[in-house]
Amino acid sequence: MDTRAAFEEFVRGQSTHLFRLALVLCGWHSAEAQDLLQIALERAYSRRWLLFREGGAAEPYVRRVLVNAAIDRRRGLQRRAEQPLGATAVHLTVDAGTGQIEDRDLLLRALRCLPPRQRAVLVMRYWEDLPDSQIAAALNCNVATVRSQASRALVRLRQLTGKPPVRDI
Repeated sequence: MDTRAAFEEFVRGQSTHLFRLALVLCGWHSAEAQDLLQIALERAYSRRWLLFREGGAAEPYVRRVLVNAAIDRRRGLQRRAEQPLGATAVHLTVDAGTGQIEDRDLLLRALRCLPPRQRAVLVMRYWEDLPDSQIAAALNCNVATVRSQASRALVRLRQLTGKPPVRDI
């Protein structure tokens, strides 16, 4: 199979999954997620075309490019300090009877307030269900850094949402 056909097959098989990852990474902004995915696929094809020709593991590489593109995008667009959740949302209290939709909305708005690497770690760990070693490879850091970023991100999410930590019984 030639490179172009292999790449097209990869895109057909993985684009929905990668688009969902892009959506979560950019805070559910569809146009931004489409742009991120396009950038990631273009970079993967132009820089690592051998992965597609020789049947290599293209998906982890494209995921890494996607995460890096999301981090780069946020750095480039917003060179400012982290904003508290109160500055981005008017009212975030959740009534006890309103359910999962409000909880999800609260979580997504709080995720947008996290620094890009912390958001990427949480998304890959809890959305993609990746082990710390794969997250470390995708972010080009060590496993201990992934764990510390996840810990800091969870503490920050708890502060932003006002939710207490879940205790194991």
